[in-house]
Order: sequence, then structure tokens, then C-alpha cells
Amino acid sequence: MVPSPSIRPYRREDRPALDDICIRTAHNGQDSRPLYRDPSILPAIFAAPYVHLEPELAFVLDDGRGRAVGYILGTADTERFARDFRAVWLPLVADRYPEPSGPPGTRDEEMARLLHHPERMSVPGLADYPAHLHIDLLPDRQGLGHGRELMRTLLEALGDRGVPAVHLVMVKANEPARAFYDRMGFHEIEVRIDDSVVCLGRSTRDRDRL
Repeated sequence: MVPSPSIRPYRREDRPALDDICIRTAHNGQDSRPLYRDPSILPAIFAAPYVHLEPELAFVLDDGRGRAVGYILGTADTERFARDFRAVWLPLVADRYPEPSGPPGTRDEEMARLLHHPERMSVPGLADYPAHLHIDLLPDRQGLGHGRELMRTLLEALGDRGVPAVHLVMVKANEPARAFYDRMGFHEIEVRIDDSVVCLGRSTRDRDRL
């Protein structure tokens, strides 16, 4: 019998799999390895700090054999998370990924600049959407309803903590991801960020509509 995938809380031993998923989906949902000298900087920004700082809001799609093949990660309080990122997480990885001394000249340097400026997460106009999230699934696990279940799981966890709404920031060029978020009930939030990205948000309620 083929094991059935299921959603479960993150475990510490999932960390290498989460790093791999992040790297293999970081370029508009596609593999980022051909584009970076050291693609491990991507999970150092977008995955690892979440499971280090707020593991209780990390959930994985288990392939039925114990291996994580997708995840959803979040924080209940973006402002607090940005402060903890600087105070707790950044000292652990800063030496491996030094901040460029001048304007970034490569993709790696662009990511290093993001890593060293967690305050970028504190976007004016998002007070009504204090939580934020990241969700990724390996390509062969997409389109099967797992993303919907992961989203429902995190929204329930946030709602249980009294968090009213959540936001995310995504690259505009990732059209399949935007279609997914639209189906999940996210709407565009008018805030000033980089022109290449868009901010989306939704309430943590009405989860049954997912």
C-alpha cells in the first residue's frame, strides 16, 4: 500500500528537507539552484528563521514516510518577528552571508541585503494584518489540494491565538502562486513596497470556505 501524505507539525529533523524545498521552489516556484552561487541563503531568509523562532506555527506535508515535501511557516506578529530576526537569528548566520559593502551586484548579494535588513518586513499599512506566512510545495505535490490543507491548518492555528488576519508578499511574476492565493481568499493590500512584488492578505476566519 502506498503511504498517504498528511499534514503534521514541524519537527527539528525536518530542517534539511525544508531548506531543500525552499531552494527548489524559490525562483517563482521553480528551482533556484542554477541562479545562485550559494542558494542556501534562501532558506536562511525565508524558512529557517521561522522554524527557529516560531516552530509552533510551522507545519509540513509529510509524504507518508516521514519526509517533508511541503510546508507552511508563519509568525503571529510580524513586528516582533522582525526584532527577533535581528536579535536572535541574524547573529547565527551573518558571518556566513556577509552584507555587501555597496549596491548588490549579484542575486546572492541581493539576498544578503534582505537578510541583513529584517526591518523591511515592517511595512506601514499592515497593522490590521499582523501575521505573515510562507508556503511552498515540491512541484510534484502541487495541484493536489495539499496547499489548501496547509493554509487551513495555519489559519486555524493563528485564529486560535487570536490573530485576526495574515498577509504575504509575493513576486508579481509568479502567476500560478497568485492564482492559488486568489482561490484561498486573499485580496490585494495597497501598501508601498518594491514594484516587483505585491502584498496580499486575508482574515484568519472563514476557513471552511477554503
